[in-house]
Parts: sequence; C-alpha cells; structure tokens
Amino acid sequence: MTITLPAAAREPDHPIADGLPAAQRRWAIAAIFTALAMASLDTAIANIALPAIAADLHVSPEQSVWVVNVYQIALVATLLPLGALGEIVGHQRIYLGGLILFTIASLFCAVAWSLDSLLVARTLQGLGASGIMSVNTALVRFVYPGRMQGRGFGHNALVVATAFTFGPSIASAILALGPWPWLFAVNIPFGLVAIGIGFAMLPRTPRADHGFDFLGAILASACLGLFITGIGSAAHNLSPVVVGIELVSALALGFILTRRHADHPAPMLPIDLFSRPMFALSAATAVCSFAVQGLAFVSLPFYFEDVLGRSQVETGFFMTPWPLVVGIMAPIAGRLSDRHA
Repeated sequence: MTITLPAAAREPDHPIADGLPAAQRRWAIAAIFTALAMASLDTAIANIALPAIAADLHVSPEQSVWVVNVYQIALVATLLPLGALGEIVGHQRIYLGGLILFTIASLFCAVAWSLDSLLVARTLQGLGASGIMSVNTALVRFVYPGRMQGRGFGHNALVVATAFTFGPSIASAILALGPWPWLFAVNIPFGLVAIGIGFAMLPRTPRADHGFDFLGAILASACLGLFITGIGSAAHNLSPVVVGIELVSALALGFILTRRHADHPAPMLPIDLFSRPMFALSAATAVCSFAVQGLAFVSLPFYFEDVLGRSQVETGFFMTPWPLVVGIMAPIAGRLSDRHA
C-alpha cells in the first residue's frame, strides 16, 4: 500500500542550494549535534546505570539489560521507514519530531516507577532517537556546502564518538551525586534548547515526488525488530525454537521487502548497492564494528563492577579510551575525504 501525497504537499520549501550561510550554519549545527549527542549518550549512560537500575527496581541484571535493548530495537526498527518518510515530508520535520518525542520520553524515564514503565518510556525514547538519527546525515548534507561535506560528516562522527567517550564518565559523575533518574532528566533542558534553535535555523529540505509505502515500512520495521529480538533471545538462552522462529521470520520479511522494492523508485533497502564490493565491504565492516562495540558497552559495566569490584566512577574511566580514539580520528578522516575524494 503506497500513499501518494498531494502535489502541494510535496513542493520544496525553497531549500538552500549549497549549504547555509555561515552564521545560520553554526546555529543549525548546534541544534543537530546537540540532539545527536543526546541520542548517543542515552545508550552509553544507560549501560553504566544498569547495575543501579537493577538494584533500585529489584530486578535481575538480565531483566535490566532490556532497558538498553528496547531503546535499540525501537531505534533500529524504525530507521528505514523514518528516513524514507523524511524524503517526502522534509528531513527537518522528522528530525524535530524525533527530538520533541525524545525530550518528552526522557521526562517519562526520569519519573518511571517500575521496570515496565521504564521500558515503555525507553521505547518512546528510542523512537525519538530514530527520528533524529534517520535523517541526521541528510540534514548535514544540506547544512554544509559541497566543499565541506566530508568535514561535516567527520564532525558528525566526532559527536557520536565523543558522546560514547564521555558518556560513561558523565554517567558515573551523575550517579555519584544522585540517583539514576537524573541520567535521563539532564536531557530535558538541552532538548528544549535544541528544539527552539532547530525550529528557527534548520534548513527546509527538498521533498520527493513518490508516495510513502506504509506496507514496506511495516515490513522493514518488523524485519529489523524481529532480527534484533532474535539475537537478544539467543543471548538470553531462550528456547531454540523461539529464537529460530524470530530469526527465520525476520529473514522471510526481509526477502518480501526486497522483492517488493525491486522496482521501487526509492526503495527503503536498496539491496542492489551491495553488488558493489567496496560498499558491501564497508557496510559489513561497520556492522561488525558497531556490534562488537555494543556488546562490549553492555557487558563491561557488569564485569568491572560485579566481578572486579570497581566503582561506578572507575568503570566510567575504564570505558573511556576506546571511543576517545574514534573521536580523535573522525575529523581527521573527514578532512582527508574532502581533500582526496
């Protein structure tokens, strides 16, 4: 089922041709990167807080891990549909909508009274983070002029890496001063400021002529959601039958999605790109890298605190060097890309 919007709703709102003027660009970057940093931080800081959340809510460490899992499932499952929708309604609208939802959900996380209520709030927060991340690089492309595209993407990666670098330390400092709900409450003032700047400064981006494929969006979300859930079920030693059903269902839905979008003018999952060896290798490398980093950031806090007996502050500093190196290299790689691409 594909819904085509009226022509008037698809007309570009006079997007800037080659980046924004310097003064407006600085404000737009501030709004974009503030939201991106918050979305990235909330993975890193939640990892550090898992032992405290488990103790305070009287749940097992295995149950508390779902505080991270539901956030990531909601984020990943909706990235493709929201990215596709951004092409139709405007990337800035998806971004601001995601930022608003993320900020409201942060308040709900801070006042959560049980694991169930926290999981619901974290799911909404993940949806908001998906709105931010699904169109983030597209907005960067319209904010920076063509000659600075590589630098812009490098700064984008720097923000993510910096958030992961200082996330454990920030979380440890907050937990040393107050309870874990403050980890989520700190998002609220930053989110409100970013929302105000974003409405005033973000560029209006062009809108595509094709309609939004709702059925394709459902297939993409279900495919990615079941795949991640299946991996989580396997990690929690659930029944092999359950794990098999989840993973096989994900593969089946992915196959249906690729067949459905084989001739689509703007497929959500452009599978033909993987026929290019360089793209396929880069994608595989990125997936493996992020998978290893995600596993490490979930498991290491429990190892440092429960097995080695380290404090929350020490755990934060132990986990800092890895993303710190990424943060150092990201802008260097961006400048080299502008110079040699």
